[in-house]
Amino acid sequence: MPDSPVTSPVSAGSGRLTVSLHQAGPIPLAANFACERGELLALVGPSGSGKTTLLRAIAGLYRPAEGHIDCAGETWLDTAHGVVRRPQKRRVGVVFQDYALFPHLCARDNVKVALGHLDPSRRNACADEWLCRMRLEGLAGRYPSQLSGGQRQRVALARALAREPRALLLDEPFSAVDQVTRRRLQRELALLREQIHIPILLVTHDLDEAVALADRICVLHGGRTLQCDVPESLFRHPASAEVARLLDRHNIFEGRVVTVEGQRRLAWGPWHLQVDHGLEALEPGQRVAWYLPDSDVVLHRRGRPSRGERENPVTGCIGELVVLGGMTSLTLVFNHGPDTLRFDIATHAARRNGLARGEWVQVSLLAAGIHLLPHTPDH
Repeated sequence: MPDSPVTSPVSAGSGRLTVSLHQAGPIPLAANFACERGELLALVGPSGSGKTTLLRAIAGLYRPAEGHIDCAGETWLDTAHGVVRRPQKRRVGVVFQDYALFPHLCARDNVKVALGHLDPSRRNACADEWLCRMRLEGLAGRYPSQLSGGQRQRVALARALAREPRALLLDEPFSAVDQVTRRRLQRELALLREQIHIPILLVTHDLDEAVALADRICVLHGGRTLQCDVPESLFRHPASAEVARLLDRHNIFEGRVVTVEGQRRLAWGPWHLQVDHGLEALEPGQRVAWYLPDSDVVLHRRGRPSRGERENPVTGCIGELVVLGGMTSLTLVFNHGPDTLRFDIATHAARRNGLARGEWVQVSLLAAGIHLLPHTPDH
């Protein structure tokens, strides 16, 4: 990248962003999370879960009833002490899903809007350099109507970063572009993170996008923070059945703790399942909800059933078989009740095994993958 008058988008004092916001209404909030310097935290949850409201509160565009927001050692909001820093004083970059560009301004002038902190003589060069960083060379004089969706989003990102923000907020930034452009912009964001070392919050409805881009994921529902964790831990060890369902996980069941030959086991239907962690702390007869990632469901090859105790072999009938390109989704039903088990296998493996709806198959429910959940009656 050529030398330019652009200063780094990160000041020496940049640090973590901490958010704690609470109110009963009109938009309920009970959100608590932190985003470290250089970290990308994805906020996920269904529509109406408060994700955009949280971003607006951080940016100073919405004032919650109670809360505290701190970024890089600066207090942006502290309702208990009457501190409310104006949006212009928060040094936060925001990129909206609809770009929010000024239609009457060219790309260069849209970026210059964010350069009020620079001497007027430097703003054109600085704006051009930010456009160059976003691979928009030669497009500085074009208006938003003359740019593609991906180009407009790059202009919006250039404008957000030109403010030299202490935090970057991305509200569904790729939802308005086609799939090919979306993947390209995701890749560019991943590369951009190597150059900027500030907290980045990404609101997205796309779980695959969250997993691909985020260091951690924060699950929200009804304005409440339910769980924040790295993607692998979140998907393998959800804090509750509610979190599992919000993450589109399906294998959530209920069983009972039993003792078999002096060892705790999880009774589920006719089977006594071995569980690697958690059963020893529970009392026999206790009801317990449990979850199994579909990656820990292993289909047995025909004529080669498993005999491993820790593999928990069970038998079910294929109730649904859906081919989705290279992967096939299987749903097993059982004689002992309405429970269904869903998992994916490679389509070539499904064909090799001659799988079809109505056939009985054996699978293993790996003991290491069974995760015990807090019990609630609605499971």
